Amino acid sequence: MKIARRLSLAVILSAALVGIIHSQTSKRSSAPPASRTVITGKAAFEDYRNQKPGTFRKITVADLPEPFATDSVDNGPELIPRPAGALPQALPGFKVELYAEGLKNPRLIRTAPNGDVFLAESYAGEIKVFRGVDANGKASTVETFATGLNKPFGIAFYPLGSDPKWIYVGNTDAVVKFPYQSGDLKSRGKVEKVVDLPGGGLLRGGGHWTRDVAFSKDGKKMLVSVGSRSNADDADTHPAEKHRADVLEYNPDGSGFRVYASGIRNAVGIAVNPTTGELWGSVNERDGLGDDLVPDYITHIQDGGYYGWPWYYMGGHQDPRLKGTHPELKDKVITPDVLLQPHFASLEMTFYDGHQFPSEYSGDIFAAEHGSWNRSKRSGYEVIRVPLKDGHASGEYEDFLTGFYTAEGQVWGRPVGVTVAKDGALLVSDDGSNSIWRVSYEGKVPSPSKRK
Repeated sequence: MKIARRLSLAVILSAALVGIIHSQTSKRSSAPPASRTVITGKAAFEDYRNQKPGTFRKITVADLPEPFATDSVDNGPELIPRPAGALPQALPGFKVELYAEGLKNPRLIRTAPNGDVFLAESYAGEIKVFRGVDANGKASTVETFATGLNKPFGIAFYPLGSDPKWIYVGNTDAVVKFPYQSGDLKSRGKVEKVVDLPGGGLLRGGGHWTRDVAFSKDGKKMLVSVGSRSNADDADTHPAEKHRADVLEYNPDGSGFRVYASGIRNAVGIAVNPTTGELWGSVNERDGLGDDLVPDYITHIQDGGYYGWPWYYMGGHQDPRLKGTHPELKDKVITPDVLLQPHFASLEMTFYDGHQFPSEYSGDIFAAEHGSWNRSKRSGYEVIRVPLKDGHASGEYEDFLTGFYTAEGQVWGRPVGVTVAKDGALLVSDDGSNSIWRVSYEGKVPSPSKRK
């Protein structure tokens, strides 16, 4: 079969080398600590109401059912107002407070080098900035930094380091930038377009519209995630998928375009590991194959790597809707590092680089799981932690912040973004209750061996 037009020769050659290294599973994984109780196998696929902070899970390719083992469903939540006094739940030793409320669909959230926190209110086309924390755990200062944007999502500061001169924003149709000096609460100049992006999707009919932005550890390259237009259309016959379901690479001025990695259906959140310099992504996989297919995932993203969409998933498993297409790609598909429950809607992720949480959290990943719609047993509606050892994942993850729902299963909150505040607290944006939550540490945390 002809190689898909959307995959460059360079990507395929790189993917071939990766396939030799990785075959059906990633060999970077490190073994989990022996003392940690981890739920595995079919038991790891759980209803969101049974999530509990401190519970560890691990899903492997061997646990996956056959396609269409169950029917696909439309089971999205009907949001209710947050009940009086309701708070997300964390382990003993952590305190959860309402940092900001009354927001307009808060989405991705990032911390500037000086500690100010920037938030994309995507549907309103605005960027807000928050500063400090008062005695009640709320933001001391809230300002609107910029307006008139086109569904902004990704936010990045450039150059890297303590004194950035620009704030880059991932609009749905372009990366733009604002001149910036540390401490600015308002944009100090006109927005400048850096580069147009594929798709520029409408909220309806244009497919995945979020665009995240990150810079390589050396600051020489800008990486942009662009999700697919469709669920699982054959990219050979759908030209609208060109340069979508990819991570794209540019120079910071928008020149030097190439495809960094491909076959990634929708890497909503990307981040560079500050220790290893590797790019990681939080990815939404496809729907329509049943309750427990296909797992969303969190993984390091290899330069030149191919991750399967739309023809394959989780290594060499072919999507039956595209049976017989591209057999030459089967052995090139990389299996992600951490498989999450299917249809989690894994959104923004961040690396914990603060010093407030216990040392065991240092360098670990936190990710927001917005919650499923395509599963009869709804899942997600939580923040998870992915433990790392020397920058590598074992494949397990932990329920960290849960309880965005009532005992009757009504949903009031949906996590979207995560960032580490200057004081080491974790901030979580929630577009269900239109809030930002602050998770701080103030006591003893049970050891991993005591977590169930």
